[in-house]
Amino acid sequence: MTDTIQVQLRKGALDLCVLAVLSRGESYGYEIASTLVAAVGMGEGTIYPLMRRMQNDGLVATRIVESSNGPPRKYYRLTPLGRTVFEAHRRDWRSFAGAVDKLLEDLP
Repeated sequence: MTDTIQVQLRKGALDLCVLAVLSRGESYGYEIASTLVAAVGMGEGTIYPLMRRMQNDGLVATRIVESSNGPPRKYYRLTPLGRTVFEAHRRDWRSFAGAVDKLLEDLP
């Protein structure tokens, strides 16, 4: 049961995590995936469909950069709408996490 709860928590927070990574600056898909694997255990298979959806929703913009040692890389960056959504999600997350922490602290 614990695995299921952890997976659901990760999935629920994944959008916020991606937006947080991109709030620090432009990044390419594999770099975003590697950061999320290290931080919250979510991998590549989950990232690319999410990035496509975020692009379709106008939260991220992309550009293709040729690479001298491999295929071209698609770089993602937050749009102004993406930055606004990130800030709203961050506030909501902090409020929610604080409320959950308070409930957990109040247990006998």
